[in-house]
Amino acid sequence: MKTSRTVLLALSLISGQVFSADKQTLRPEVGKPLQDAQTALAAKDYKGAAAQITAAEAVGKLSAYESYIVARLKASAALGQGDYKTALSAYEQVLVSSELPPAEKLPTLDAYVKIAYASKDYAKTASAIQQYKAAGGTSAETLGLYAQSLYLAGKYQEASVALSAEIKDLAAAGKKPTDTQLQLLASCALKQNDMVAYTAALEQLVTYSPKKEYWLDLLVRTQRKPGFSDRLDLDMYRLRDATGTMEKADDYMEAAQLALQSGFPGEAQKFVDEGYAAKLLGAGPDAPRHQRLKDLVTKKIAEDKATLAEGEKAAAAQASGDALVNTGFNYVAYGQSEKGLALMQQGIAKGALKSADQALLHLGYAQALAGDKAAAKRSWSTIKASDGSADIARLYALALN
Repeated sequence: MKTSRTVLLALSLISGQVFSADKQTLRPEVGKPLQDAQTALAAKDYKGAAAQITAAEAVGKLSAYESYIVARLKASAALGQGDYKTALSAYEQVLVSSELPPAEKLPTLDAYVKIAYASKDYAKTASAIQQYKAAGGTSAETLGLYAQSLYLAGKYQEASVALSAEIKDLAAAGKKPTDTQLQLLASCALKQNDMVAYTAALEQLVTYSPKKEYWLDLLVRTQRKPGFSDRLDLDMYRLRDATGTMEKADDYMEAAQLALQSGFPGEAQKFVDEGYAAKLLGAGPDAPRHQRLKDLVTKKIAEDKATLAEGEKAAAAQASGDALVNTGFNYVAYGQSEKGLALMQQGIAKGALKSADQALLHLGYAQALAGDKAAAKRSWSTIKASDGSADIARLYALALN
């Protein structure tokens, strides 16, 4: 809100021909200095206007109408001099005056809100907006200052409630919240040290504004949650890859190594190739180390493909479905999605899994890789584990959107 714009708006509402020949009258000793004040205001001589208004007030025993005119002109003179405190006080007198025409109530409240905001009296701004809304005010610009004012006044819980209501109303109308609203919601949570609410706000941010910095913050905080299983480290790298938050050579190196350890050399090659394409691998003093990993992946792929069919038979013979799930994912990583997904589903159906939720997490990821987003979301929607699987599944679904 630009201060100059606020001043001009308020001056246009409060000054002008505020008194004239009608049924209301001013005593000559009051009317003369006020007429001179109005002339001074028109000439932008705000200091001279203030002096004339003071002279009118000094007459004493002002009528309701005289007090009303004095308050209006005093507000204009104060605004012209940048004296917001005096202007707000004068506005308050105008608003409670019985002489204020009903048609001017809302515009006057609107101007009062903007001046209070420009003066950084945020508690007064929030209170005035409530009055404005109760009086029937509908300006989106004015109402949009409510949550911001509560936040700037340090009323973080109230601001959070207001922001949540605004976002809910926008969603109901098929509209998106702004980055400012979502960032304020997240900041309210941080100010209250409410990490659950902060994470929820981050999820809304990546839903509506999937910027890399929002995703990275969300993923880091998710992985730090109590009870998060280290067996999901590779899944976190998969999610980071999907959200464009792999930023360093070590990210690609560790992801590839974890994929190799899990028995997925085809997936490891994907990470290595992406690292080289991003020019994070193959450069700098660690380039020889990168090359050794690349060579190892190539070797493991050759060995794995030579025994893939044999491994499939061995997996089918096991009592647990885990080996079938892993073998199936390996096929998907090699680009044989149809066969791989069928094996993964057979493994899940067989049961006796170490973690049924993690198996569903991997099935959903494989379905997403195969381009079937709807199937992936169905698989993820059934995950309820508290080990981090459900969190990753929910974030995967957001990333797909």
